[in-house]
Amino acid sequence: MTVGPDGQYPVSLPVQQFPCRERNLPTHSIDTSQMKKDILDKTFTIVLAGGHGSRLRPLTDERSKPAVPFGGKYRIIDFTLSNCLHSGLRRILVLTQYKSHSLQEHLRDGWSIFNPELNEYITPVPPQMRTGEKWYAGTADAIYQNLNLLEESGAQFVLILSGDHVYRMDYAAMLEFHADNNAAATVACMEVGLHEARGFGVMSVDRAGRILAFEEKPSEPGALPENPDCALASMGIYVVNRDLLLDELFRDSKDNDSSHDFGHDILPRLIDEQRVYAYPFGSLEGRVSQDRYWKDVGTLDAYYDANIAMLDPVPPLNLYQRDWPIRSYTAQSPPARTVPGEEGYDGVIYNASLAGGVVINGGVVRHSILSAWVRLEHASVVEDSILFDNVTVGAGAKLKRCIVDKHVRIPEGESIGYDLERDRQRFTVSENGVVVVSRRAVFD
Repeated sequence: MTVGPDGQYPVSLPVQQFPCRERNLPTHSIDTSQMKKDILDKTFTIVLAGGHGSRLRPLTDERSKPAVPFGGKYRIIDFTLSNCLHSGLRRILVLTQYKSHSLQEHLRDGWSIFNPELNEYITPVPPQMRTGEKWYAGTADAIYQNLNLLEESGAQFVLILSGDHVYRMDYAAMLEFHADNNAAATVACMEVGLHEARGFGVMSVDRAGRILAFEEKPSEPGALPENPDCALASMGIYVVNRDLLLDELFRDSKDNDSSHDFGHDILPRLIDEQRVYAYPFGSLEGRVSQDRYWKDVGTLDAYYDANIAMLDPVPPLNLYQRDWPIRSYTAQSPPARTVPGEEGYDGVIYNASLAGGVVINGGVVRHSILSAWVRLEHASVVEDSILFDNVTVGAGAKLKRCIVDKHVRIPEGESIGYDLERDRQRFTVSENGVVVVSRRAVFD
């Protein structure tokens, strides 16, 4: 790894390129020039969606991480795919592997929206074992095993994305940045706290934005000169010139010492040998509002916090920008409603998000997210919780700080989230005390 003459990360992006996460900045319209259209037409998009998501268990016991529900309506992958849709990208491969049925079903039902006759598609690609009888061994290997699709694409640029992050981003602006800088590769980046940076690839750049040094998940991340509490972290979003990528993937496949990971193996070598630039996430370029929200929901607590944050009076992620909606598959359902319970008390809702088909039958909902077809019976209470599709909460049951998976029936009079020691004997409890009730949960 290359560092500055003083042994420190020498320079960060100019301060003005990171307007420090201010909210409610104006939206800027993207220039729809022929040049920008040409860049999009020359781009081939690969979404990596095959990870185990082991830190999200039991939510990933029966589905891959990108297929985990989010916000009462979406799947995690919907954010990445919606970004592609609104950015004008129309040739997209989704590389799947781990427990992919739910994900592939979702892609079929919600994302069969492009016209193959116009060479537009979103195509799930499970391991084809073209390079040997093995599963994907890393992010670089996943792309390498589909080298034939890259070669046949005729693209000039390859946009590599992850399918398990929650954010909004105009990829067209990043592609234009890449072309304008005549870069070999471009890495999207953002400022994160030093402690948090240990889980990311950390970089330093010169004043033009060229990356000078990169280290994957450093134990002691280098701080930004103008912000000693933060480091510049990779978001796992890359643009690479196709011919260069083909060469590097082939080279990596022959390296027996490689972990075949894009961030750990490919990117550091590119930085040492090529012009690689950092693209600042949340810049004023592009037409999506600059909320600068990006979340890796890779742990139960991170997932819970990201969902519950959507209930804030001003949510950190703006889901209500009309020209940048998050697309998903939503089954037909009637409007949510409240009805009086058996004892005549009306259903009550305090600061909650309710999907279609929800019925509050004399129950109480506080600061919670209820997905489609959830039903609360009389005298039940749900607070600070996330309920997936088709959950039924029995009469008099109480839930607090819970995540309840699909199709679970909470028995009458049950209490979850109030006695964590008892809950640990029956369910999964996160480090911060969130109780996760899986689809196969057994009640006393």
